[in-house]
Amino acid sequence: MSRRTPPRIPELKSDRDIALMREAGKLVATALQMCREMAQPGVKTIEIDYAVDRYFQANKAFPLFKGYPGRTPYPASTCISINEQVVHGIPGQRAFKDGDLVSFDTACRLDGWCADAAITIPIGTVRPEPLRLMKVAEEVLTIAAVELGRCKWWSEVASKMQRHAESSGFSVVTQYVGHGIGRTMHENPQVPNFVSKDPRQRQDFRLEPGLVLAVEPMLNMCKPDVVTLSDHWTVVTKDGLPSVHVEHTFALTRQGVYVVTAPLTTDPQTYVSVMAMNQATVLV
Repeated sequence: MSRRTPPRIPELKSDRDIALMREAGKLVATALQMCREMAQPGVKTIEIDYAVDRYFQANKAFPLFKGYPGRTPYPASTCISINEQVVHGIPGQRAFKDGDLVSFDTACRLDGWCADAAITIPIGTVRPEPLRLMKVAEEVLTIAAVELGRCKWWSEVASKMQRHAESSGFSVVTQYVGHGIGRTMHENPQVPNFVSKDPRQRQDFRLEPGLVLAVEPMLNMCKPDVVTLSDHWTVVTKDGLPSVHVEHTFALTRQGVYVVTAPLTTDPQTYVSVMAMNQATVLV
């Protein structure tokens, strides 16, 4: 879940803070795995949201999306966005169909610390071009993970993310960005997945140990233009073509990039290497 706010100084975390965030990250990773396993043709989006909500409650975690303020408070623990829905899709009675492309986004706070992540998955048999869109989005997120440990400024990372998306024939959504995260879901700095052509609108920050960022590229099949529906939350592509959204919470440490929301079966300290191996064709 992303909103643009005025730029401020990034807030740095200690190694202990990051370790505590990892505990929240484990719950988010498990919740997304639940979404992946439950998402089948005929299953309603609200059924998955209820399951995630119960899981957070059972583990004494607070679902960060539920009640999030807006023109109307966000009503669910997950955002479930299907096909042309970019982000912030509200779970309800809609059932998945064969051929759908679905993004799941969720976040929680555990013992005072937050984590946020998103995945996009295919339902049944999906056409080749939407599948390629999903693959490129995952590659863009992998580029961010790898380059966080190499670059000095976020704009260098964002430029490489944008270049890969656009050279693959897709567009980057510019109305929504990632964010710093820690004690609250949205902290400084804003984390754009692109570099603005207007120097007055560029937001940049130095990459240094202690930064914890929720990086969440949103890619559209064709044009980057989006609109918000009358529910005041669901963002859709203006041209009605598919969109995808993927996200991890990354911590930059002296030892490298630590993936706060890595799956439980992997080491958060080395998960960037796993991501890179899974996306061996990434151009960096």
